Amino acid sequence: MRVKIDKLVYGGEALAHEGGQTIFVPFVLPGEEAEIEIVDRKKKLLRGRATQLLKNSPQRIEPRCPHFGVCGGCDYQHVSYDAQLEIKREILRETLRRLGRIDWKEPITVHASPPWEYRNRAQWKVRPLAVPKAGGPSNELSSIGYFRARSSALCPVETCSIISPKLLATFQTLREALASGKLPPTLREVEAFADAADKGLLLTVTFSSFPYPPEPLLQMLVQMLPAAKSILLQDAAGERMSLLGPGFLQYDVLQEQFRVGHLSFFQVNRFLVEEMVELIRKLTGSGDLAFDLYSGVGLFSAFLADSFSQVVAVEADPASARDLESVVRSSATTIAIHNQATGLFLRKWEGRRGLPAPDVVVVDPPRAGLEDDVAEQLVALAPRKIVYVSCDPSTLARDLAKLSASVYTLRELHILDMFPQTYHIESVVLLERGR
Repeated sequence: MRVKIDKLVYGGEALAHEGGQTIFVPFVLPGEEAEIEIVDRKKKLLRGRATQLLKNSPQRIEPRCPHFGVCGGCDYQHVSYDAQLEIKREILRETLRRLGRIDWKEPITVHASPPWEYRNRAQWKVRPLAVPKAGGPSNELSSIGYFRARSSALCPVETCSIISPKLLATFQTLREALASGKLPPTLREVEAFADAADKGLLLTVTFSSFPYPPEPLLQMLVQMLPAAKSILLQDAAGERMSLLGPGFLQYDVLQEQFRVGHLSFFQVNRFLVEEMVELIRKLTGSGDLAFDLYSGVGLFSAFLADSFSQVVAVEADPASARDLESVVRSSATTIAIHNQATGLFLRKWEGRRGLPAPDVVVVDPPRAGLEDDVAEQLVALAPRKIVYVSCDPSTLARDLAKLSASVYTLRELHILDMFPQTYHIESVVLLERGR
């Protein structure tokens, strides 16, 4: 059918309407007209694929990557970077209005990133690939790349424009090793994390079945990738592991050093980490007590400790909490670590009478947002400020609706474009107590 594209929506697709039906189409832009074929049908909700563009948007550009449109890693390479930022601003504004009933008419401050080579972490999938052999059975080699969009099928790639130069060089080395059969056929995934200087590497290598003995493979990987400071081999279930190296990488941010382990989370945009920290410092100000909830390895805790007499860092993941301990040891200010779920910590704090309320609470939850009762617990805790760092506008809208329905008012709204060329939106919100 022929459709006219109305708008882009969160998730990387565009929205069109035809014959009373809602149609989602990827890789098209508002105002464009396209011939599409339907690839999925659920009642009045359809998904289509553009087979021919009949009218192009003036914002359309030529994608930089030859794999764009097949590889699931990027969504917006067909639109200029300035337009990407405006698209994200409007999607965030509309999502808050539609899901949270928050009609934010004030400016949304956008912190742009260099649009290419920004990722300090990459996760490459590896799958067997039958290669025809003249006069005999095929050779079972493996191919490396990313999953296709909305699929678990592999898209083998030759290059990637959004990862750092060190990660790209690492990828190409692994690709050559797979093509020559040097790596085991049970290899399924390689995750690589590069330090702030884009020199040292942390490698986590996953197999469908654990390779025995692991030592020769570890030594081969060290020779192949001398920048690797630590290499962890594991099976897919995470039950068997073998480690060569300290188990972590040092990441420098504004004269602070952070320990990032193989299984810990850290921000992926190497260009915006420091700008994010500076923004959090500006929004939180100073005081006696600050809570850093979902604190990870302590990226915010370390800098809150410069402005608050005491910082309480709460992190449920044991691996991240261990890395957080290194921040505590290097800080002159008291940082108290609680390795437990945020909801449980808040219930315990509320139950201990006489404990002070924090001046500021920073929350940086996973994509699912705050757990069921955490928003209500924050309202009961009554901090003067809440700074909410979100990686999903839908769950942000849900949580802000709960917080702003009580005594909190939204004062500032920022987008840090941590993920150029993709639909992902990282936002930072300042809430203050009172109207």
